Amino acid sequence: MGPQESAQERAGEPAELLESGLQLTDHAPSNASEEPTDAEAAGAPGGGRCWLCRSSPCCSRAEPETKKKAPCPGLGLFYTLLSAFLFSVASLFVKKVQDVHAVEISAFRCVFQVLVIIPCLIYRKTGFIGPKGQRIFLILRGVFGSTAMILIYYAFQTTSLADATVITFSCPVFTSLFAWIFLKEKYSLWDAFFTLFTITGVILIVRPPFLFGSDTSGMEESYSVHLKGMIAAIGHAVFAAVTLVILRKMGKSVDYFLSIWYYVILGLTESIIVLFIIGEWSVPYCGLDRLFLILIGFFGLGGQIFITKALQIENAGPVALMKTMDVVFAFIFQIIFFNDIPSWWTVGGAFCVVASSAGAAIRRWFQSSK
Repeated sequence: MGPQESAQERAGEPAELLESGLQLTDHAPSNASEEPTDAEAAGAPGGGRCWLCRSSPCCSRAEPETKKKAPCPGLGLFYTLLSAFLFSVASLFVKKVQDVHAVEISAFRCVFQVLVIIPCLIYRKTGFIGPKGQRIFLILRGVFGSTAMILIYYAFQTTSLADATVITFSCPVFTSLFAWIFLKEKYSLWDAFFTLFTITGVILIVRPPFLFGSDTSGMEESYSVHLKGMIAAIGHAVFAAVTLVILRKMGKSVDYFLSIWYYVILGLTESIIVLFIIGEWSVPYCGLDRLFLILIGFFGLGGQIFITKALQIENAGPVALMKTMDVVFAFIFQIIFFNDIPSWWTVGGAFCVVASSAGAAIRRWFQSSK
């Protein structure tokens, strides 16, 4: 390999590393001398040329880092499945706690997670502010993510576990829309079809009176309360979609613990402000409720860690596809722990929403693999 060919390969290497999200290593400038320094000559055989790549200076110094960071095949999907289970268990405990407001539950969860995240950040030496160019995205991730958390907790408390979980799976539809707007991804006729199919599923679950009359069979609460829960679940889907786009935008440039740090610290601030405004702060009287609040924080933190790591090493399409397991866990938990058999309207709506979510994920996965 001649010096000219070696220089051309080194010129193309930074772009490839940057695209893959890896940290770049220092390379010699293009007008640098081809002769190695004394230190390089002493440690490299063959007159200063690397015996691996036959170039000078050695361009293989980035290879160990690249190999070290290469993810195991399927690891991102396993992280997503584990995250879905942990989030579903946390949702179950939220449903069990009925004497504490959803915003207060969010505040307790954030306090618990702050106590866990701070030692992790100190141990990993990542700091508490983050890279200068990513701070605005970290702030937005924290605000939108914590708002989505509050809304879904309110939805779990005011409507059935299965209905609220299914509605959240309209998130990929909004993700595709926001990715088209902010990340310049394509939005095709297929995406529009999946959007309409998702809206159909949402209508079957919400069952607005102007379409379904006064039929509220299968609802465990009044329709007005059910409607509030559905609106909160849809709001969660919108804010969660924005959060997913922001996480994908940041990629591997931000440590996942730092991303969660912004999520919990801004979520705690937001929860305190809302509690001060609505005046709903109260100390849980039941010891079991206190235990549930601790478990919500524990399982919620685990779910956050694994979904963040999954999005850092796997494409958004497969992650969204695997995350449909949330619905399966929600139906199982609702039947086992609440003895609540979902209505056929919920089953039909779940089929529409999950099918459109899976279809959108498979399509984007196929496109990204071309």
